[in-house]
Amino acid sequence: MSEELQQGCAPSECGTKPACAGCSHNHSAAGVEPPKEQPKVRKVIGVVSGKGGVGKSLVSGELAVMLRRMGYRVGVLDADITGPSIPRMFGIREKAFGDGEHIFPAETESGIKVMSINLMLEQDDAPVIWRGPVIAGAVKQFWEDVSWGELDVMVIDMPPGTGDVPLTVFQSIPLSGVVVVSTPQDLVGMIVRKAVNMASMMHIPVLGLIENMSYALCPDCGKRIELFGKSRIAQEAASLSLPVLAQLPFDAKAAQLCDEGAIETVDSPLMADAAAAVAGQVGL
Repeated sequence: MSEELQQGCAPSECGTKPACAGCSHNHSAAGVEPPKEQPKVRKVIGVVSGKGGVGKSLVSGELAVMLRRMGYRVGVLDADITGPSIPRMFGIREKAFGDGEHIFPAETESGIKVMSINLMLEQDDAPVIWRGPVIAGAVKQFWEDVSWGELDVMVIDMPPGTGDVPLTVFQSIPLSGVVVVSTPQDLVGMIVRKAVNMASMMHIPVLGLIENMSYALCPDCGKRIELFGKSRIAQEAASLSLPVLAQLPFDAKAAQLCDEGAIETVDSPLMADAAAAVAGQVGL
């Protein structure tokens, strides 16, 4: 025993280092785990909002679909643990499985890899009644322990607000940038600034703004109807020196396709343009 310690680390140090030159001791067995290998993902894009109900998951799903149509290898990490909707949008019904070391994501018809808490629950409508730190830990595990393979881009559907999970994502996942989703309501200006300011404080680039439910088109005459009042996204974007990536209308057909698990068949030229702009900004 003494000879081994002389060849390697001192007794007071043994078990505290990931590795000691010349030491034959098994430090992993002493409770020190080697650092985990980072997923092979070239770019990571977070989709955020300062409040719920703005259609952030829809934007996340459509962004992933449009990037896949551009030929990129795409993954979606559903970080909205208590309100997961990504699997249903993509029509994923099978559950995720693991081999004791890795978790394997589901794969959509077009080849998008997806991981969500709903892929690990026995029932899709089972509530996730966890405290914030546990939820944040699950999101970190989805990044570290899921066998994503090699991806060009990952889209992370974030929960609303600026709490534990967004903070965990910002601190532990190498984000290339975030897209902020809003609606035309008056209070949204303040909400957008909260999300933008959090990203700025965490030194994460904001790629631009997407306004969802911006307007509706009359099915008879094609007139543009602003259901939430006049949009202020252009002024808000100008004040923040950010681009408006898209102003998306109410789209009943797209909503129906998402409910049917067929988001990959949605035709959205506006989101296609937004995806191209995002891809250009992050250097895909």
